[in-house]
Amino acid sequence: MSDLLVIGGLGVDIRVRVPALPLPAADSATVDPIDLRIGNTGSGVALAAHALGLRVTVVDVLGADPAGDVVRTALAGTSVRAVLADAPGGTRRSVNLVDPTGRRSSLYDPRPWHGPAPFTATELGELVAEAAHVHVSIMDWTVGLLPAVRAAVGDGVPLSTDLHDWDGDNPYHRPFADAADLVFVSGVRLDDRAGALAMALAPRTVVVTRGADGADLYPAGGDPVRVPAAEPPGPVVDTNGAGDAFVAGVVAARRHGASLTEAARYAARVAAAACTQDGMQYPPTLLPRP
Repeated sequence: MSDLLVIGGLGVDIRVRVPALPLPAADSATVDPIDLRIGNTGSGVALAAHALGLRVTVVDVLGADPAGDVVRTALAGTSVRAVLADAPGGTRRSVNLVDPTGRRSSLYDPRPWHGPAPFTATELGELVAEAAHVHVSIMDWTVGLLPAVRAAVGDGVPLSTDLHDWDGDNPYHRPFADAADLVFVSGVRLDDRAGALAMALAPRTVVVTRGADGADLYPAGGDPVRVPAAEPPGPVVDTNGAGDAFVAGVVAARRHGASLTEAARYAARVAAAACTQDGMQYPPTLLPRP
């Protein structure tokens, strides 16, 4: 039995510390050591949830390449259960440019999936049936399996997804929203349309994250709740993965019986603490336990 099943979203991050964002116009610049490490959204949710004490399973594809080896090695150092299939196109990767304040700009290489799904509906359904919470990353190989995932979810088991910087219109994201009970989405492209989007997605619960400006919680059938950002417990060094840590915080708090509002406020503390860590491999005592 898993407290959390994360479907999709493994990859590596190539982190580059830069003097400013956007980059100054120059042919070259000397930077701090460039690190290759586990990253991408599924990794962020899984590793943060693991650091919060949850039993985590992650299912995804990885390439038989050095980037995939980085992910396998990182996961092997945890108790996260990894169910992996081969990705012929290679492992997903991102280049994250991080300025001195911890703000980042990400260049994402999704390594698109081609051909039949890497897992059958039965295989994925068996993993879903063993989970107390299911979180689906918006990976291309998962789209056709969403009906099977939805059908396999047990009674009372939440299904969540993170639509990241969705503008509310791109049709790619809609099947993930339709399949979920709990939708996370960044407010960066929504502007003042977040409330209207939440109404359009009812009866789902929607959480609109706004980075240092906190988050807005739109409970199914309830009034919106403003969730203030938490004060980081130390200097901010890397905001990459903060949104994933927020998701993990909500899941962990709900597993411990917190209300949605309590869970979102706790998740803000988890996200703030995550910003003080360089990368997603969190020390055991960094993230506050629920």
